[in-house]
Amino acid sequence: MAAATRGCCSWGSFLGLLSLVTAAANAWDLTSLRCNFGDFCECDFRPDFQGLECDLAQHLAGQHLAKALVVKALKAFVRDPAPTKPLVLSLHGWTGTGKSYVSSLLAHYLFRGGLRSPHVHHFSPVIHFPHPSHIERYKKDLKSWVQGNLTACGRSLFLFDEMDKLPPGLMEVLRPFLGSSWVVYGTNYRKAIFIFISNTGGEQINQVALEAWHSRRDREEIGLQELEPAISRAVLDNPHHGFWRSGIMEEHLLDAVVPFLPLQRHHVRHCVLNELAQLGLEPRDEVVQAVLESTTFFPEEEQLFSSNGCKTVASRIAFFL
Repeated sequence: MAAATRGCCSWGSFLGLLSLVTAAANAWDLTSLRCNFGDFCECDFRPDFQGLECDLAQHLAGQHLAKALVVKALKAFVRDPAPTKPLVLSLHGWTGTGKSYVSSLLAHYLFRGGLRSPHVHHFSPVIHFPHPSHIERYKKDLKSWVQGNLTACGRSLFLFDEMDKLPPGLMEVLRPFLGSSWVVYGTNYRKAIFIFISNTGGEQINQVALEAWHSRRDREEIGLQELEPAISRAVLDNPHHGFWRSGIMEEHLLDAVVPFLPLQRHHVRHCVLNELAQLGLEPRDEVVQAVLESTTFFPEEEQLFSSNGCKTVASRIAFFL
């Protein structure tokens, strides 16, 4: 899925974008949300909730729970002038369901520079922590990096991708930063945002969605209370997950576990149409149908959920154009 442009949906007119920004500015004083940690702080924190909600509504297919949980948690946190702890979200679900897309949208609509902002820090285990034997060095470096960047700007966003592949034990160095203490290592960190992304819990989420389908329940009726216990247990029982024995889940330092449901055929169709629009192309039924026919669905009997969600939609469209 193509990266969004800042504003309400990529194909909106300039006047529409200008009116949204003006309305947001009039609704509440954005300056009150910027960093207030001294003259040295030059955060580019510029939250645009209208743009975020518009983008989520138009581009994130089939994720009613994720939309509601993320927006609610984010609004409450950002609008609190003195939060008692950082905002900590853990995103879970099958591949291609929108976890990374949502995290990129958060960076885009919270910081003027988006993912390129100096105050948005994206960690990948393959790139940043490739050798488990170097765990002690990684722990020292990660602690210093988080501490140093929070000292420079309290309004910072830390994204940890592929938690399933992180060396066990690494995340324990973050535990002091995620709680409700006022100051850690001399750094005020309560306005930071931490987002953790993993596929763990995906199978459990899929099973709940499948049972709902068999029971003829609408997927929008699936509630967090049905999913959160199973996701938490899957994480705690997985020795390869980054939270393994870190104390983060055991000490209830997560503000929200955010489940992403598996995508059905009509959701993939939605993704194809969105991608065509991003490319400036009119909807083409033959392209949409070709992408759907080339997509693998599971379980074998029901053929209900996309094996890769919308992850490969862009590349498949390029092949069929």
